Amino acid sequence: MNDEEYQSVPAKEGWLDNPKNVQRVLRWLFISCAFLVLVDCVYPLINHDKHPYFKWEKWPGFYAVFGFVSSAVLVFIAKHVLRPLVMRSEHYYDEKGDKKGGEDA
Repeated sequence: MNDEEYQSVPAKEGWLDNPKNVQRVLRWLFISCAFLVLVDCVYPLINHDKHPYFKWEKWPGFYAVFGFVSSAVLVFIAKHVLRPLVMRSEHYYDEKGDKKGGEDA
């Protein structure tokens, strides 16, 4: 398939390309998160102990906040610490090709 034929093929639209579907997914995500935090708040009221080792593990929503903060820290570390370590220059492969003396066919 050459470039002209490729451009004439219509792109198939995915279900998340529709903004209404994205809003529905986000709405259900927030509803489910709120429900789980509510269950975490109600759980001690029905005389169930979580058997925490540390006292802050008794706090309602502790594991939700802990999970969110941990994920945010991982993304921050990946973006600002690891990315500069493994990132190559924009013309990394072009520089290699120039050293060989030309383009590969």
